[in-house]
Order: sequence, then structure tokens, then C-alpha cells
Amino acid sequence: MIKNDLIIEIFKENESLDIREGEKNGKPWKQISQIGYAHLGGKFPLECKVKIQDGQPAYVAGKYRLSVNSFTVGRYGDIEIGREMILLPLD
Repeated sequence: MIKNDLIIEIFKENESLDIREGEKNGKPWKQISQIGYAHLGGKFPLECKVKIQDGQPAYVAGKYRLSVNSFTVGRYGDIEIGREMILLPLD
């Protein structure tokens, strides 16, 4: 079996959380994310947002792989990254 993990790297300067809150149609919303860098096979990793659940601590600097539990099938049958993004430390 070939192992092709999606690697997300968090750098020391990106250990903080970006918390955004607001209200839409009278309902409050909260979005929490952290900056990561996705290694997609190119020369350089690409900056991306890592979704964080409310109450979850920020990921510390290091390399992680995206868990298969992070994927879902969207309303049109496409594979998507779901609301819960789970990163596992790279061994």
C-alpha cells in the first residue's frame, strides 16, 4: 500500500489562534482557525487555515498529518474536509 498523507506544518510564529465572532440573521457565530502550511508536493508548502473547535487548544509547532476522520462527503457527492479538522502528529 502506498502511503500519501497530507502533511500540515505549524510554525512557532503560528501557534496562536485567530478567533472571529459575529452575528448573522440574529444568530451568533464563532470561527476559530490557525495558520498552517500544506505540503502538496510542490517546491514550497502553501499557507492554509486549520479549523479549530471551540475549546480546543492551538496546535504547537511541528508537522502533522490530516486524519481521514477529517473528510466528509458533501451534498453533491464530492469529498470535502469537514467542519472538524483533525491533525495527528507526524511520527
